[in-house]
Amino acid sequence: MNRRRMLETLGGGFGMAALRGVLQGSAADPLAPRAPHFPAKAKHVIFLFLNGGMSQVDTFDPKPALIKYDGTPMPGPKIKTDRASGSLMRSPWEFRPQGKSGIEVTEIFPEVGKRIDDFCVIRSMYTDIGNHGPSLQIMNCGHQLPGRPSMGAWVTYGLGTENRNLPGFIVLCPGFPVLGSSLWSAGYMPSIYQGVHILNEAVEPEKLIQHLRNAECAPEEQKRQLALLEKLNHKYMARAGADVQLESAVRSMESAFRLQSEAMDVFDIRKEPEKIRARYDISDFGRGCLLARRLVERGVRMVQIFYGNFQPWDNHDDIRVHAKLAAKTDGPIAALIDDLKQRGLFEETLVIIGSEFGRTPMIQNSGLEKLGRGRDHNVPGFTVLMAGGGVKGGCTYGATDDFGFKAVDKPVHVHDLHATALHLLGFDHTRLTYRHAGRDFRLTDVHGNVVRDILA
Repeated sequence: MNRRRMLETLGGGFGMAALRGVLQGSAADPLAPRAPHFPAKAKHVIFLFLNGGMSQVDTFDPKPALIKYDGTPMPGPKIKTDRASGSLMRSPWEFRPQGKSGIEVTEIFPEVGKRIDDFCVIRSMYTDIGNHGPSLQIMNCGHQLPGRPSMGAWVTYGLGTENRNLPGFIVLCPGFPVLGSSLWSAGYMPSIYQGVHILNEAVEPEKLIQHLRNAECAPEEQKRQLALLEKLNHKYMARAGADVQLESAVRSMESAFRLQSEAMDVFDIRKEPEKIRARYDISDFGRGCLLARRLVERGVRMVQIFYGNFQPWDNHDDIRVHAKLAAKTDGPIAALIDDLKQRGLFEETLVIIGSEFGRTPMIQNSGLEKLGRGRDHNVPGFTVLMAGGGVKGGCTYGATDDFGFKAVDKPVHVHDLHATALHLLGFDHTRLTYRHAGRDFRLTDVHGNVVRDILA
């Protein structure tokens, strides 16, 4: 071997040794608690997702012009919407100033209205695409196409978790929203960061989580089996070299086993006092809110609650259905805020309430409606609420036009919302990256600005 060949071999060897060390280090404990880029205001996130599209002009963005021009065409050129639209339609509900801040809130959210001083109401949200699938992807994963890590995956990737017996990211939904698991996917990240989906349509933990108890063998026998599997896996990796995907899969299985030890307690809301359960236990969504509080108490980084199966808030034919949906939403949200505050968790838990888009101020008039009192999808302007975790309460931010159609003052894109949430968790969103296919990816893609005016 000549001198040149020796140096090439040594150089390659050192490089591969270093690479192996990096890979082994990253896989050694992927959910270990990690410090963010700078001191954080929030340590946890609860994302209450009203899938289908909550109407901003019927909930948190009052528009007197809709009363004045009810039944008339919107002034100006005809606006193209997802489906054919007709004349302007006033909200069926009244708005009233609430709290010390005097923020106007619809009558179908009375309990949230009483606590509106805890919220920042962003009235100038906008997104890119009017179809549910791509808009759900953008709001949850920062990109309209499936395959990207979800916000919850980014949070657990950045912060790890505080409780190794529970997943770092848990998704609660009595069914599946449109697109399903791609909304809580880990994408190209190790699968340990993927959200764990739980069908929260039952109360008993054994019904919430399948195979929670092993009917075949006792816990001690399971431990012996896992110990044997661990030895076999280590022997394989010692022979074949580091395999991040295999190690991630092993970690996921180990996490599932540890979940058995704690799930019987944390997912059993029957252990809550009856007085507390009564405030939540009016719907699947309400029980999800109670579970979210219990999970955050035990160190879970992010809990996301989808309101229901498919897209319940997608009220094209009759917007008055919103009142029934809000009746099952309003009280649990209020109870969640109260309980977080009572337990000292409000200041360290970021609560986000929103949908994939809003709804038009015009009536939908496509010819397919039976009642003709509904609204179409609206992407140029809608509303998202934020509370806790370093957010300024009792304020509104931005505005839509006189009719609630388009964000015209201080527009906030979904990328800006994600950048702000990550900032509250202690991250510079441009530096929280994951290397994949030769490129550093991030939740905000190549966009996003922190909305600093809403920070406490």
